[in-house]
Amino acid sequence: MTIKDNLLIIGERIRAAEAKYGRPAGSVKLLAVSKHQALAALQEALQAGQWALGENYAQEMAEKAHQLANYPVEWHFIGPIQSNKTRQVAELATWVHAVDRLKIAERLSEQNPQADRPLQICLQVNISVENSKSGVQPEQAFELASAVQKLPNLQLRGLMAIPAPEADFAKQRQAFAAVRGLLEKLNSEGFQLDTLSMGMTNDLEAAIAEGATIVRIGTAIFGARMVN
Repeated sequence: MTIKDNLLIIGERIRAAEAKYGRPAGSVKLLAVSKHQALAALQEALQAGQWALGENYAQEMAEKAHQLANYPVEWHFIGPIQSNKTRQVAELATWVHAVDRLKIAERLSEQNPQADRPLQICLQVNISVENSKSGVQPEQAFELASAVQKLPNLQLRGLMAIPAPEADFAKQRQAFAAVRGLLEKLNSEGFQLDTLSMGMTNDLEAAIAEGATIVRIGTAIFGARMVN
């Protein structure tokens, strides 16, 4: 199976889930998680028309962005952000999915070099309240969203979450429903959020059932990570 084949299969899974759960066709975007993948694998995905790539490490994203400068890549930064890496992220990324502290948002706002191109921001929510996971606690999301929304050079779009792994489909849906419920609550308070970044290879159907607009898929596209 080639990466192009894998992209077609994932696309079919997404379209099937959209149809099954009453989502509009094309309402779910595929983000290919390319961290620790070889350059040739990214080129194969790009040549198959997969332009949105997700990276977890700023330096790795910077190196790949330089090597792939001739491709119209839409870079999504999806990992925890260190304060000393915000400039690289602000300069290269179109989307930042893992903002969980106001300090990071402020630095991204200050360091975005293009005032006419606001960074698209998702707040990472620790929906399962796991000590090992990054993310703002759900009860603190309103305060952070309020502060981030006021910053220039950023556009607050929605929420990102990585729930605790579950094999049971109903439990997967329950976790994603909690993220959707939080977004709906924020919107009832005056926000205009339209993005739920949630769902990976093993739970994308449950995420789509509960309103995901971006699913982040790595293994099912690229296989095992090729680069350490």
